[in-house]
Amino acid sequence: MIRRLAGMAATLLVTSFLVFASLYLAPGDPIAFLVRGRSPSPAQLAALRAEYHLNQPFPVRYFDWLVGVLHGDFGQSYLFNESVGAVIWSRLPATLLLIGVSTVLILGVGVGAGVIGALRRGRLVVVLVTVGAAIPSFTAAIVLRSVFGVRLGWFPTVGNGSGPLDQLHHVILPSVALAITFMALVTRVTRSAMLDELKREHVEVVRSRGLPEATVIRRHVLRNALGPIVTVSGLLVSGLLVSTTIVETAFGMSGIGSLLVQSVEKMDFPVVQAIVLLVVGAFVVVNTLVDLLYPLIDPRVRA
Repeated sequence: MIRRLAGMAATLLVTSFLVFASLYLAPGDPIAFLVRGRSPSPAQLAALRAEYHLNQPFPVRYFDWLVGVLHGDFGQSYLFNESVGAVIWSRLPATLLLIGVSTVLILGVGVGAGVIGALRRGRLVVVLVTVGAAIPSFTAAIVLRSVFGVRLGWFPTVGNGSGPLDQLHHVILPSVALAITFMALVTRVTRSAMLDELKREHVEVVRSRGLPEATVIRRHVLRNALGPIVTVSGLLVSGLLVSTTIVETAFGMSGIGSLLVQSVEKMDFPVVQAIVLLVVGAFVVVNTLVDLLYPLIDPRVRA
């Protein structure tokens, strides 16, 4: 565990440097946005660069930024003229709700459909998985909005909603659009892992002992198939934060994904740096948790 946590910290440190350096070398000057088309004097430009620490050399800027991040300070937003932490925090609940509902769909529907596909051995699940894996999230968003939002009027198509129930109502269609491809991938992995385990000799042995079929599937097939399922699910769930950019933009939601798109367009470098670091941090943390849980799922790994 200590080795895993140390590796996670080293990965985040290297990532923070790459994120800061890549945006530092990106084309465009934040001053161009800060002056907003005006023609300031050289003294005013110098004052702006000093205010936002743009006149310091790269190593100094990176070190100051890293120290601030470790203390929870990501800097000042150029676009909103307030702290980056406050800007992200105001958008975070909507994105967390979207990711939470999508995760439930991915794990619940994906694993359930994979188990059914392995036990029934029919072609319907295979066809649905193939179609689902081939549908991009933006295409799913357009179809869902047109059918269930505009034509049938069952769900709202724009905004975050107000109040817990209204927010949940607003997030249903975006969650389905975000999860549909990932559900297909989890279904495919679950079905494949279950079919591999069903061919094992120990399954034939426990069946010959007269155990109920439900017990055989639950204790001797699904449990042994959890390794690849958990690994793939961890990778997919940790990548949901990136995929929210398309879905939130398509449904007009005010979340982290739409904030990232807006910040890139407006060259709001501090916000972009913070969101990218947050995405990488979530990816590393989730995968570290999966690595730590793996020995509990499969004792053979611990041995």
